Amino acid sequence: MGDSETFGVEKGYGEKVILWLNEQSKTRGSKLEARLYGYVLSTKNFGDFEMFSWVGDVQIARKMINKASKKFKVKVIEGGYKPKEKIIRIKKFDYAKVRKDEKTIGQIEFEASRFGNGQWEIKNEERR
Repeated sequence: MGDSETFGVEKGYGEKVILWLNEQSKTRGSKLEARLYGYVLSTKNFGDFEMFSWVGDVQIARKMINKASKKFKVKVIEGGYKPKEKIIRIKKFDYAKVRKDEKTIGQIEFEASRFGNGQWEIKNEERR
């Protein structure tokens, strides 16, 4: 089972989308559980996002978040893309795509401290 905290949904739609994701995973028998963790991330190019964590299969999570974007017509952050290089660093990194209606509209590079409970912060973002 995998998990990630670099998934998000446009501010104001968090509870609606999380409820829908959990209902869909139950009806389909998928192993996916999502929950908001009270962190709002502001981006320069894409607006504000309510970040959420999930536990389950990464492929199912990506597929479901894209369906939620299309259903609710909102922007989402699809995270969990790890850097390929195996360099030991003081900070941990994660990469994400910003999507709306199954189209990628940008990318975000996150970083967080390896020690303590540091929240993910945006290191870099770009529009497509």
